[in-house]
Amino acid sequence: MAPQMIFVNLPVKDLDASKAFFEKLGYSFNPQFSDDTAACLVISDTIFAMLLTEKKFGEFTAPGKEISDATKATEVLITLSAESREKADALADAALAAGGTPAKEPMDMGFMYGRSFTDLDGHHWEVFWMDPAASQG
Repeated sequence: MAPQMIFVNLPVKDLDASKAFFEKLGYSFNPQFSDDTAACLVISDTIFAMLLTEKKFGEFTAPGKEISDATKATEVLITLSAESREKADALADAALAAGGTPAKEPMDMGFMYGRSFTDLDGHHWEVFWMDPAASQG
């Protein structure tokens, strides 16, 4: 049986700028599922984010339903695991260097560590590391 996959769909104001932002974080795009209205961001073998122009995103929502402005309201928290504290820092630092903004202060609970940022459209991303020994409880 194939592993379950997730495709998070996010509206973006400027598709080219969003693609450039995520490329600076080290991610790539699947051209098979990308065109001038959509880009399939490959996060892992089973995790993808579909970056859709607002017009394209609107085609998938109920008629007349407003698209959230993520710079004004939080519609979702996207959380990714990291292999280490250093990898969590590296991804968050790359996002900030690429034009993202800090979403909140770093979280350090000793056994769990996390950073957060918002992308160019205000979508809130979290990246965290958890000590493997802590999860074996």
